[in-house]
Amino acid sequence: MALSIFLALVLALQGGMAKALHPWVKRGWWRWLNWGLLALNLPMLLYVGLRTTGIPTSATLFLRPFARMGLYLQILALLVILWAGLTELVWWLRGRIVRREETPENPARRAFLRTSGLLGLGTAAATTTAGTREAYGDPQITRLRLAFADLPQGLVGLRLAYLSDLHAGPLVGAGLLRRWRELAEREKPDLLLFGGDFVDSQPHEVGPLIEAFEGFRPPLGTFAVLGNHDYFEDPRPIWRDLAASGIRPVENTHALIGRNGARLALIGLQDPMARNGKFSRVPFGPGPLAGPASAGVPADAFRLCLAHRPTMIQDALATGARLVLSGHTHGGQINLVPGVSSARVLGPYTGGLYEVSGARLFVSRGLGVVGLPFRIQAPPEIAVITLAKL
Repeated sequence: MALSIFLALVLALQGGMAKALHPWVKRGWWRWLNWGLLALNLPMLLYVGLRTTGIPTSATLFLRPFARMGLYLQILALLVILWAGLTELVWWLRGRIVRREETPENPARRAFLRTSGLLGLGTAAATTTAGTREAYGDPQITRLRLAFADLPQGLVGLRLAYLSDLHAGPLVGAGLLRRWRELAEREKPDLLLFGGDFVDSQPHEVGPLIEAFEGFRPPLGTFAVLGNHDYFEDPRPIWRDLAASGIRPVENTHALIGRNGARLALIGLQDPMARNGKFSRVPFGPGPLAGPASAGVPADAFRLCLAHRPTMIQDALATGARLVLSGHTHGGQINLVPGVSSARVLGPYTGGLYEVSGARLFVSRGLGVVGLPFRIQAPPEIAVITLAKL
C-alpha cells in the first residue's frame, strides 16, 4: 500500500513538472519529456521497492547514489510546480487587471513564463549556494551556563560538550567529522556526550566518525545514545564499534560519574525506532524505558538524561532528570520562512533551551544533514554547557 502511494506521488510530481516545463520545450519534444523524467526516477523506484521487501542491504547498496539523485529530482519537481503555479497566478491576475483574455499559446505568456522560470532558477541557485555554505561551514558554538538550585557543590563548573545528529555517510565525510572533533576538543570539556544519529543509514558509516574522534578523551569520559537513523539497520555493529573506541552507549541504563565528592547520574533512553525495525522489520529493543534506565540511581545524584528526540521529554522526566539533552530536529534544517522553523511538524520543541515541568530541555540543531546537502536558517551546532549553582 505504502509503495503504491509512493509511486503515485512520483508520477504526479513528474507529470506536474513536465507540464510546468512546457513553455521551455519545443513542441515535438514535449510528449517525451514526462517519460524522460520518469526514467530518471527508475533507480529510486527500484531501490525503494527492493528495500520494502526486506532484501539485504548489500544487494541494494549500489543503487543508493542513484536513488538519492531521484530524491533530488522529486524535490526539484515540487519546487518547479510551486514556482510555475505562482507565475501562472501572477499572469492570471495581470490579465484580470488589464481586462485582457490570453490564450495558453500566447507568445507574451510564454515569454513571461520563461522569464519567471529564469528568475526562479537564479533564486534557487543562490539559495542552494548559501545553504551549502551554512551546512558545511564551521558550526556555531552555543555556550550555555545552566544553574540549578539542587546541583551538588562538587558538580559546579562541570563542563560538557554535546554533539548530536552527525549523520556520517554520503553527505558527511571524514574531513568534516575531523573538523567537528577539533572544535569540540578545543573547548576542553570534562565530559563528551553524543545525542544519536551517528550514521546516515548504514552501520559501517560509523567507521570514519570513530576514526575522527579517536584519542579525544575528556577526563570524565564519553557517552552516547543512538538515534532513529542508527536503527535503520542492525545497530549492533554501531554499539560494538562505539564501545570499542571508548564511546560508551547508555540505552535504558545509566552511568554514575564522580566529581569532587559529588555524583552525576547520566541516564540514556533508547529511541522508539529500536522497536520498529524499519526496513528489516526486526526490532532491536523496547524503545524508551524510564524505569530500568533510572533504577538504582542514588538519591543524591544529579540526573542528566540523553534522549534523542525531544518528544521523549515525558519519558526523560520520569527518570527524575533535571537536565535533558536532545536533538533530532536539525532546527528544521531548511527554513524558508524567516523566524518559522519547519521542525514544528515534529513537535513543539524545535531547537534551543526550554523549561518543562521544572526541568531544563536543550534541543540541539545537530551537525549533519539529511536528504539535502544544505541548511537554511538552521546552522549546525556544538553545545558547550557549564553547570552552575543557583
